[in-house]
Amino acid sequence: MNVALLKFMNVDDYLAWGEAEGDGRRTELINGQIVAMSPEQADHNRIKLATAIALRDAVRAAALTCEVFIDGMTVPIEPHTAYEPDVLVHCGERIPSRQLTVPMPIIVVEVISPTSRHSDTSAKLIGYFKLPSVRHYLVIDPDTRTLAHHQRQDTGSPSAQVMSEGKLRLDPPGLEIDIATLFG
Repeated sequence: MNVALLKFMNVDDYLAWGEAEGDGRRTELINGQIVAMSPEQADHNRIKLATAIALRDAVRAAALTCEVFIDGMTVPIEPHTAYEPDVLVHCGERIPSRQLTVPMPIIVVEVISPTSRHSDTSAKLIGYFKLPSVRHYLVIDPDTRTLAHHQRQDTGSPSAQVMSEGKLRLDPPGLEIDIATLFG
């Protein structure tokens, strides 16, 4: 990354920088600053892929008009903050082919890594639920083999449960996944 990245950016600047930079490094925009994401351990990557496949299969089984994306899509949170979740589900109109953002995800997934544990369970939890579209935030811990399911209630506030086995119902949009499939 070059030194010019120390300038304060908004989401549009960040997306333009990402397209121009094009070096394949994963980053996020946090409070106007570009933050590099650490390389992933093998278990992190396996769980992320298994989660994307489980969600994709559940979308197909439910015959929903939803798309599942694995990392690389940006979720704008505020004018100077944008995250790149490990997996997300967007329902409704198909995201255009050249679009870089998913502004209204319904399900967001982060797989915890040693360097992301704090932000995944605090700032991102708060940030994702700032988006009215987000109904479910899943935080998966490879070390404990657990999934924390944060769900927006009808009142607007989130509730949470931690699971290590069984079926997880994500309603809306009407999906069900088996927790065991996420951990292989």
